Amino acid sequence: MFSTRSKTAAALLCSAVVAVSASACGSSTSKPAAAPAASSSSSMAPAGGSSSSSDMTASGASAPFGAACSAVPTSGPGSFNGMATDPVATAASNNPVLSTLVTAVKTAGLVDTLNTAQGITVFAPTNDAFAKIPADTLKAVLADKAKLTKILTYHVVSGKLSPDQLAGTHTTLEGGTLTVTGSGQSFQVDGANVVCGNVQTANATVYIVDTVLMPPAG
Repeated sequence: MFSTRSKTAAALLCSAVVAVSASACGSSTSKPAAAPAASSSSSMAPAGGSSSSSDMTASGASAPFGAACSAVPTSGPGSFNGMATDPVATAASNNPVLSTLVTAVKTAGLVDTLNTAQGITVFAPTNDAFAKIPADTLKAVLADKAKLTKILTYHVVSGKLSPDQLAGTHTTLEGGTLTVTGSGQSFQVDGANVVCGNVQTANATVYIVDTVLMPPAG
């Protein structure tokens, strides 16, 4: 979706995304990048908690979970029901919690890649996740599309993973692997906490995380 993560790359990413203004994403007919290799994950117990029919997404999947889900709009295109009808990059662009990520995706030219991919899981850092990264760094990532793409595609794995499929080691679109631990409604992705999970879009399942994930160095 291991070696020591690069703080320098993370810092550069922050500078890149801060340097550009966020704008809404849209899908196009561009050919998508190849899907990542199939994930290998261990089965865990299904997510706990009860949900009413009003909490179900338009796709009919079980309700999203996590403390940060309260920040998601309750109606409109940025709501859970609204996001379920749009491809993932477009859905994220309608969610104010993910505006910095959307800016980075647009800068890397990955909107069409994500919108046209079929059956993926995206670990989406919040605005606060990007804010953790020091801002007083070089703006090299903005000029280095390959590096920015490497970081962002590390957040994408194959398959629309439900909570009971989430724990385990998964191969990312970037080519490396990430590890998810936990069960029920408590998960960590390479140490980052899932703060709002099981969010459905038309072509992806999204797990919103509190830290930007970094691919292995080298």
